[in-house]
Amino acid sequence: MPIGSTPTEWLSLSDVAQILGIHPSTVRSWSDQGVLPVHRTKGGHRRYMRNEIDLWVLAQRSDPNSEANLVVQSAMRNTRLQISEGRLAAEAWYAKLDEEAREQYRVSGRALLQGLIQALSSNDEQAGAEAEALGYEYASRGRRYGLTSVEATHALLFFRNLLIESMLSVYESAAVHSPHAWSSMFRKINEFTDRILITILETYEAYQRASR
Repeated sequence: MPIGSTPTEWLSLSDVAQILGIHPSTVRSWSDQGVLPVHRTKGGHRRYMRNEIDLWVLAQRSDPNSEANLVVQSAMRNTRLQISEGRLAAEAWYAKLDEEAREQYRVSGRALLQGLIQALSSNDEQAGAEAEALGYEYASRGRRYGLTSVEATHALLFFRNLLIESMLSVYESAAVHSPHAWSSMFRKINEFTDRILITILETYEAYQRASR
């Protein structure tokens, strides 16, 4: 869309960051993800219409949960990036695996993130069933590739902690208008990953009983 001649109608990226009370990098990320309404100049610069930003702010504040969900989506994208950048290589359990097994665990990490997204918007029964399925998958894969129950647990905690670190980073750079929505979200994440962890341990125990 061409930029009009009325300067007060258009905002720069830094203007929007100041209005929303978030870091400019968060505005850039949300713009590229389609979260924020954005336009481009012929030179490729991001520009924002003031009335569109005002409407967006009103929409977010009318639904406190949407604010938390937007940030968790951004955090999950950051987590995927960190997984691809090689943080896994420093993990002792990961070093034991061959390339095929490593790829399977990278897939498991992405499955955990997707499961968390679904858990945040589903009821407790659905989230519990998804968590148990993921826990069984982690345990079965760990056994198949020679990991102990402790090492399989470390694998889960690696992905969980990576996600939480990313969420806290985004949280600290954003102006959070609804702490209640955030506390509810973190509580769901803890419940979901706790259920996965318990299922991993139960599954390993079941394998051990069956092999006696």
